[in-house]
Amino acid sequence: MTVDTQVTWLTQEAFDKLQDELEHLRGPIRDEIVARISAARDEGDLKENGGYHAAREEQGQQEARIRQLQELLRTAQVGVAPTASDTASPGMVLTIHYDDDPNDVEKLLLGSREEGAHGDLQVISPNSPLGAALLGARVGEAREYRLPDGGSMKVTLVSAEPFTG
Repeated sequence: MTVDTQVTWLTQEAFDKLQDELEHLRGPIRDEIVARISAARDEGDLKENGGYHAAREEQGQQEARIRQLQELLRTAQVGVAPTASDTASPGMVLTIHYDDDPNDVEKLLLGSREEGAHGDLQVISPNSPLGAALLGARVGEAREYRLPDGGSMKVTLVSAEPFTG
């Protein structure tokens, strides 16, 4: 089974939340920033107008977030978490242990950071080195991934359960 790692798995709730954020940014927030830029422009000399420059910077950040959300929502796979267990795929809560130390156990949600915080559950992207290594792994299978320093780490999938939110 091949999984397209460019697709972002989202629950309907997370998709709706991101869609609402996008509409808010494209509507009221964009209008507010444009009004602040216009008001600051009316004050005269733009070279030394801190309010104008701050509003322009904020506008750039908001437009970047709008583009990010548009791309995320365009590539999102929306639905319920997978129901099949025992294989690492987006939407699964994975229990793993590092190297050969069964006591070094960690639980992770394989999905999008846009899903938001889930208590102590860390969210890892299927595009990250660890997420990509685990993608498609079956329970009991060991995988190796590259660390930022160039080394490698071995990780074993202990369990994979559907995320229930």
